[in-house]
Amino acid sequence: MSLLAQNVLANLIGRGWTGIVGLLCIPLYLRFMGIEAYGLVGFSATLQSIFGVLDLGLGITLNRELARFSVQEGKLDEQRDLVRTLEVIYWLVSLLIGVMVVLLATPIRQYWIQPKGLSAGTVESAVRLMGIIIALQFPFSLYQGGLMGLQRQVVVNGVLVVMGTLRGLGAVLVLWLISPSIQAFLIWQIVVSALQTATTALLLWWGLARSAGRPRFRMGLVSEIWRFAASVWANAVIGVSLTQLDKVVLSKLLPLDKFGYYVLASTVAATLWSIIIPLNTALFPRFAQLLELRDEARLADLYHRSCQLMAVALLPVAATGALFSRELMLLWTQSPETADNTYLVVSLLILGTTLNGLASVPGYLQFASGWPQLTMYTNLISAIILVPAIAFMTSHYGAPGAAMVWVALNSGYVLITVPIMHRRLLRGEKWRWYIEDVGLPLGGALIVSLIVRLFLPDGLSPAIVAIYLVTTLLLLMVASGLLAPQVRSATLSRVRRVREVYSA
Repeated sequence: MSLLAQNVLANLIGRGWTGIVGLLCIPLYLRFMGIEAYGLVGFSATLQSIFGVLDLGLGITLNRELARFSVQEGKLDEQRDLVRTLEVIYWLVSLLIGVMVVLLATPIRQYWIQPKGLSAGTVESAVRLMGIIIALQFPFSLYQGGLMGLQRQVVVNGVLVVMGTLRGLGAVLVLWLISPSIQAFLIWQIVVSALQTATTALLLWWGLARSAGRPRFRMGLVSEIWRFAASVWANAVIGVSLTQLDKVVLSKLLPLDKFGYYVLASTVAATLWSIIIPLNTALFPRFAQLLELRDEARLADLYHRSCQLMAVALLPVAATGALFSRELMLLWTQSPETADNTYLVVSLLILGTTLNGLASVPGYLQFASGWPQLTMYTNLISAIILVPAIAFMTSHYGAPGAAMVWVALNSGYVLITVPIMHRRLLRGEKWRWYIEDVGLPLGGALIVSLIVRLFLPDGLSPAIVAIYLVTTLLLLMVASGLLAPQVRSATLSRVRRVREVYSA
């Protein structure tokens, strides 16, 4: 198995496992803490994403630089010095973030969050604990980016599996055995965040090649990468605005329980990132290497194979989730009230996230080439209209209105950004992307899923519904896989090799 294939598989296992653990634990969180407390959990995740932009683009820059250094000679000392320099910057920013959130806990409680059943003291103490979590979790993205750039993605995902299990199942045990409160939940997250960041830091330093000198803080190294980092950072600021501003605005506009339902729906749609991110994080350093080597033929081949693999992996799950959202929410939460309050938002958020995922491989190619400005400008235009659009749609259509804005924004990536990209990178490959990489597997998934949806009977038991949905997912995987040329070819080739081994 190639290193790229190992990395993709490891990323899928790591993200998939943590996603599954999280989904299994959420109904228990709701049972122990209630929907309002879960709304605070969602608010904490939103804060982490917002403050994550203060990494100034340095995490993904370290990923790219270490990948480039890996195909160059004489860069050992520079690698270690770059990691030390960015590490110091990250921890200073982490301290600033933690202090800021703790100090702002009272105004956040007074002017933003709208609880019904939770006391003001509970909300305020929870926000302070969120500040500590964010400060401890923030440097993890730097160490993770460094390990990714070194192609140590199996190691990273080993950490994610262990820590994700501790984070989820450990929280359930804490709520069950110690205290069913939001404070107990957040204190456990502090413990796991500290352990995860420390473990990843040690693994990165152990993974760097040894040299005679000690790593040094060299601000001059930042001056060499600041242009790319600044572009990545600007794009990240706008990107986080697009993915998190809906929750920021809705946490103000909606009561905490209604916001909790929106967070729950967002969590379901976010499971698609367990497919999108693993493939892209494995591809990014390989894209950077091929671009550095100026090997356009191999780059184009990898690009189309990856886009088709993304479509085949993503579309069956997305179609099943979007068309059977009420059945899935009822199976998962065992609550008709929760299913009724979330299923439409789930469908819309899944649709928007799927569009984002289909356009993500072209986006990562842009970043690997050192050209993040296209996505940045597209995102900037979208961000300008985002807040008024969400406010207007929410006031008229509630939470589903905000989800419709997410669909519209991501349609722009597929219809506008990708064609512009192909005028500069991999020229002449645009229509192949639309037809072979996306169109054919999308057509197969849609046709089969709509037929199956029409024939779903009413009044089935939960067990039969679960079997029906699993069967649907498998049918969609077969349909989209057969219609994706490179995925079909690779699969048939492997089948032939297996036959030859057994026939021999």
